[in-house]
Amino acid sequence: MADYLGLADALAAEIAAGRLRPGDRLPTQRAYARRHRIADSTAIRVYGELVRRGLVVGEVGRGTFVRAAPPGPGPALVEPAGRVPVGLELNYPVTEGQSALQARGLAALVRPDVLGGATGPAAAAGTPEAREAAATLLARGGWRPAPGRILFAGNGRQAIAAAISSLVPAGGRLGVEELTYPLVKAVAERLGVRLVPIAVDDEGIRPDALAVAHRAAPLAAVYVQPTLHNPLTVTAGEERRIRLAAVLGDRGPTAIEDTTWAFLAPDAPPPLAAYAPGRTVLVDSLSKRLAPGITVGYLVLPEAGPQGYGERLARALRSGAWTAAAFPLAAATRWTTDGTVRAVVAAKRADAAVRHRLVRERLAGLAVRTDPRAYYCWWELPAPWRAETFVAAAAARGIAVTPGSAFAVAGRAAPDAVRIGLASPPPPVLEYALGELAALAVAGP
Repeated sequence: MADYLGLADALAAEIAAGRLRPGDRLPTQRAYARRHRIADSTAIRVYGELVRRGLVVGEVGRGTFVRAAPPGPGPALVEPAGRVPVGLELNYPVTEGQSALQARGLAALVRPDVLGGATGPAAAAGTPEAREAAATLLARGGWRPAPGRILFAGNGRQAIAAAISSLVPAGGRLGVEELTYPLVKAVAERLGVRLVPIAVDDEGIRPDALAVAHRAAPLAAVYVQPTLHNPLTVTAGEERRIRLAAVLGDRGPTAIEDTTWAFLAPDAPPPLAAYAPGRTVLVDSLSKRLAPGITVGYLVLPEAGPQGYGERLARALRSGAWTAAAFPLAAATRWTTDGTVRAVVAAKRADAAVRHRLVRERLAGLAVRTDPRAYYCWWELPAPWRAETFVAAAAARGIAVTPGSAFAVAGRAAPDAVRIGLASPPPPVLEYALGELAALAVAGP
């Protein structure tokens, strides 16, 4: 039998040497097998090894393509020589004066008589003060969670991981929007959970498609982003949320509702948890409202749910070392009660509007889907651009964007689109980068 690792190494060397360039399509696995006189099964293993190394990406119905760069926590960027890359991948908004506001809130915590308690151990349920503050923070549209149903994680990602691990057994099925938050894909793979892509439209996940998927084979849970979906930026209206709640019902899957970005849309309908309180676990985070360095993740338990689910979720937080540390939890509580979060959120809403004006100006006439309240937009690239090729070309200009394949779930073709994060660079740098990307798109590959 041919050594599939040796064949994979040879293709990897071709990629490293630049003879196979980002965006190039490899031969079909059958054609590769015939060329090298190997079994089809060996060719499958060769291509699988290249996918595992992050060198190529397979697109359903289209073939296997060389990636723009090896993936890391997010799509990676090979930094062009002599250029400082403009990061339009990750979104960490920080507004002017934010640090001073947070510093004032921390001043009381570093007093010797307070610091001891703030640096001790913390339980998943936090403190009564933390739960009250969290209930106020998460309240929206007339809905306010019961403080006693709130648990705390170290950040939003850990909250999501704990919810999935508690609700979906290894080998179980988790429904997700067909374009979803990449972290969910990574968590599911690590937990041995099978992702089931659910069709979306202009309001997000389709209730009819969710019902069909659940009837075909029961879903243990479904992960949804009803408000400012990442990456599509769409928001479900009230009628859509009512229909989703009906599908969840008594026998439907439990929803894991991610509201991390919902703070940017104060006029959006109440969360899905308000319409299906017994079938929804709400997860949120302080990372985007403030900053990722000192943050807390939130989980709101269903009002009624699987027997012992609250304890199972608390146990998952403990066993995964995902519980919030005492100091960030104390800081989050103080920032919430002293008005810091409220002031920073107002500034970020205004900042997002400024950045969207740049999008409208610089990407005018292009197929950009966005919401003026969001810190990101979804760009369907003009033909003949392919997403991976465009990402590579943008990287050559010192600009990092995220290809659609990062969000696509296995079993769905990766769209020729990119997500552009708007939050991290200063507005003048963002304006420059958007102009460069627009010129690149028009010029063609």
